[in-house]
Amino acid sequence: MSAPEAIITALDLSRWYGIVMGLNNITVRIPPGLTGLVGPNGAGKSTLIKIITGQLRPSSGELRVLGQLPWNNPSLLRRIGYCPEDEALPDELTPLLWLESLGLISGIASADVGGRCRDLLHRVKLAEEHWHKTLGQYSKGMRQRVKLAQALLHTPQLLVLDEPMNGLDPMGRQEMQLILQQLAAEGVSILISSHILPELESLCPHVVILNWGRVMASGSQADLRAQLPHALAGKAAGADSQPTRYYLRSDAPRRLVQVLFAAGLLEGFEMEADGLTAVHLGDPQAFHDQLPELLAAHGIALYELRSQDRSLQDIFNRITR
Repeated sequence: MSAPEAIITALDLSRWYGIVMGLNNITVRIPPGLTGLVGPNGAGKSTLIKIITGQLRPSSGELRVLGQLPWNNPSLLRRIGYCPEDEALPDELTPLLWLESLGLISGIASADVGGRCRDLLHRVKLAEEHWHKTLGQYSKGMRQRVKLAQALLHTPQLLVLDEPMNGLDPMGRQEMQLILQQLAAEGVSILISSHILPELESLCPHVVILNWGRVMASGSQADLRAQLPHALAGKAAGADSQPTRYYLRSDAPRRLVQVLFAAGLLEGFEMEADGLTAVHLGDPQAFHDQLPELLAAHGIALYELRSQDRSLQDIFNRITR
């Protein structure tokens, strides 16, 4: 089967501010569905989002959203919903009055706007008991819900969210994930910039990693792991020589550590609760080859073995290190 058409495509895209480079000649293809955008501070995430949403013009190269150039393109921007990290909600208005005002500006008929806004407040799970309060009385998490409702008012094809989980408690973050997954199932493409990598890992099938204005890797988690050697190519020798981290659970954790050290397999370890041990390996292949024989020879039962390197957090750390 052919790959789905990209919802966002950048080709040799650069943006600079005087002598400061925000994006440095990036080429990336973002497919429909849920995509996570990650990177350290200063990586270029905000610059890329502003170009996607038509707030900035590229200095060179090209970026297309839904097949069109976003700069000075109102017809395209009507198809994009944007939820910025910064807030500009009017503290003196209630959420309904605020959303209804924006809905009328967006062209929703006055007969329909009230029902549309109420439906959206229900969808983002803002309890009706809070609707009569002004936005200035809202917590950070409640304001995040109103911002998401605002971004959905005009039924966009692409939703761009900048740190949408900020201020949400664990239950609120879970609810937000379910809302976004449902939107994606309905055909809305969503780009999420977030620093909460474990949540992106469970939410986004596709991830783009930025650092120093460049795309270091993009794709599924499996794709990202496959790209690690390429992404790390050209770095100084030893830049990726830090030990690989594994978690082991056994009936004799201290004796297991002693055995692994004696075999020359460990670079370090951390004893954790419930018999769980985090070990740092210089040579993972040698560890896998020798572990069964060492366990049998010393009568140690191993209940769990897993690599932290399977996580998005580890991939991100290795690429941006």
